[in-house]
Amino acid sequence: MSTTQPLLIELGTEELPVKALPGLAQAFFDGVLDGLHKRGIGFDRDGAKPLYTPRRLAVSLNAVAVRQPEQNSEVLGPYLNIALDADGQPTKALQGFAAKAGVEWTALEKTSDAKGERFVHRATKPGADTASLLPEIVRDAIAAMPIPKPMRWGDHDYGFARPMHWLVLLLGKDVVAAEILGVRSDRMSRGHRFMHDKPVWFSAPSDYIESLRGANVLVDPDERRERIVREVTAAAANAGGVARIDDGILEEVNGLTEWPVAIACGFEREFLAVPQEALIATMEANQKFFPVLDAQGQLTERFIGVANIESRDVSEVRKGYERVIRPRFADAKFFFDEDLKQGLQSMGEGLKTVKYQDKLGSVADKASRVERLARSIAAQVGVDPDQAAAAASLSKNDLQSRMVNEFPELQGIAGRYYAAAAEQPAAIADAIDEAYMPRFAGDATAPSKLGQVVAIAERVDTLTGGFAAGLKPTGNKDPFSLRRNALGLARTIIESGLSIDLDSLFKQATGPVAVAVHDYLDAIESPKKRKEEQARVHEFLPDRDGGNAVEFYIDLNDFTRERLRSYYADIGVTSAQFDSVLERVSMDLFDFDRRVKAIVEFAKLPEAQALAAANKRSRNILKKVEGELPTAIDPTLFNEPAERELAEAVDAAIADTDPLLAQRDYVAVLGRLARLRPQVDAFFDKVMVNVDDAAVRNNRLALLKRLSDRLGSVAAIEHLSI
Repeated sequence: MSTTQPLLIELGTEELPVKALPGLAQAFFDGVLDGLHKRGIGFDRDGAKPLYTPRRLAVSLNAVAVRQPEQNSEVLGPYLNIALDADGQPTKALQGFAAKAGVEWTALEKTSDAKGERFVHRATKPGADTASLLPEIVRDAIAAMPIPKPMRWGDHDYGFARPMHWLVLLLGKDVVAAEILGVRSDRMSRGHRFMHDKPVWFSAPSDYIESLRGANVLVDPDERRERIVREVTAAAANAGGVARIDDGILEEVNGLTEWPVAIACGFEREFLAVPQEALIATMEANQKFFPVLDAQGQLTERFIGVANIESRDVSEVRKGYERVIRPRFADAKFFFDEDLKQGLQSMGEGLKTVKYQDKLGSVADKASRVERLARSIAAQVGVDPDQAAAAASLSKNDLQSRMVNEFPELQGIAGRYYAAAAEQPAAIADAIDEAYMPRFAGDATAPSKLGQVVAIAERVDTLTGGFAAGLKPTGNKDPFSLRRNALGLARTIIESGLSIDLDSLFKQATGPVAVAVHDYLDAIESPKKRKEEQARVHEFLPDRDGGNAVEFYIDLNDFTRERLRSYYADIGVTSAQFDSVLERVSMDLFDFDRRVKAIVEFAKLPEAQALAAANKRSRNILKKVEGELPTAIDPTLFNEPAERELAEAVDAAIADTDPLLAQRDYVAVLGRLARLRPQVDAFFDKVMVNVDDAAVRNNRLALLKRLSDRLGSVAAIEHLSI
């Protein structure tokens, strides 16, 4: 008889929640494999993966051991001085231990550890049949699944994500007897609810995927996903366009179907007058349809729906899809037309009555602050300040539009359309949209310089105001998305190549938000409530004029730069490399980025480790010096050739790297400094720094300081020392 058999477990249910489906399937798969592993049951997971459809979760393994290996146990007992009396006879402690183990005390073995010799009971028992353990493994896997609100059905006291209707549990060709969630195991599954509404019989686990395919069920999610993409792509091509296949929508459609069939549909061309983003949002988010675009990426009047059935009358399915989308498109067109009548400029009047945040005033107040910041930033980076101010002043107006009220994700996008309709310059219209970029993780930053200016101003105000109002994130709480805003701010500056001193921007933004917070506090009549609210604002809230703000700026700067740690980690920058730059530079993030990229290149050089260690050693020596560090170097005090050679090499390196530092060519700077390694190695091998002669000692300390300062001119390279 074979020592391994294929295993199949299938939980058949009502339709499972689509967004949770992949996670549930993965959790069940992991739980089963973990259960086998914990019980010492060997298995081959080669090629295995979670299998699922809306109505089932399954695990299929090609080879699982049919029996546990022998189970060895070792239970430690009392030490000899406690276990035996003066005559060598067992005490009650030893007798109790032996009785619990079920043996005579003379059958116990002995072992030793750091505390001495003690009794131990060792036993070996045969492993259990895997079939006898599988019901428990499945129950444990179900219990460990992330189901926040289990459903209950009938008069049972157990629950699951959805009511369960069938259970397949096969080990080889045999059904493993079990009852789980009130359902007895069998070898019978079910096919497609409408196309094959009858049982599906499996003689063995290897039949599983193919037998269900014959019953119009594609249980492999990868196969189902590939079919959706293939059919949708072909249907769009036949309609004369290209399907827009959003990964999130694709995953949802994959979780809604067992036998996906693409159906080309259309709508009236008059709806194309509506911003295409609104129509696309309606099709994707509300109906899970795939829009069809033309060669220029513009929306056409075609879209693709995916049915979960091969219908005998496709035209009726098409009519149904078209019928359900038409009212939503009509609403969008109505909202758009009404917004055009109102105009973007007049929308802004309503922002005065919309609260942004209790302590920070209205949305109109925020827009005013952003406008001032945008004007200042524009002057620094060569953008027309008037255009920047105009874009910033209009950037929030569409929040009062009917379109954004219905489609919040169109903030900025709707504003771009309304600005264009109002004959605003194209650059300003685009900047209104780009102010929100990046909108999500992985999204691009603003492409235009004007858009970058407004995006930076928006986030600087959000961060400064959020900190002043006491909204700094704690744990998982980040109500104003300050982490996302900080990363978006840093990315925009870095990826746009803008050399901006962020510290000065934070200082400029602090005054207005500090005034707003103080106004809020001063307006509170109740002393008790005022004290409570004061406790909620930033610990180092600046004065009205921005004074007493040093700790506030430090907190803001540290928070913003720390957001970059994961950003750089994603592109392979180590924590040590990041910290080496973090320790050295100011808040010019573009400069920060150049230094990070230079230190990554430096770390690849063969000299990097030795120089990092040498700089670490130098700094440790210098840290121990009491009082001011000596800086004057007197060549006449050199007693060793190694110190003279190092001094000459450092002088040459400084002369070579001064212009490179001015040009911010940090890769070249570090490459040149790497050539100091022979002289540095020789110095530390042959020269004693802390000699008794004070003049010689100070001269060598001054040389070390000169060396260390230049080695650390780009980053604190000692962080790279292992």
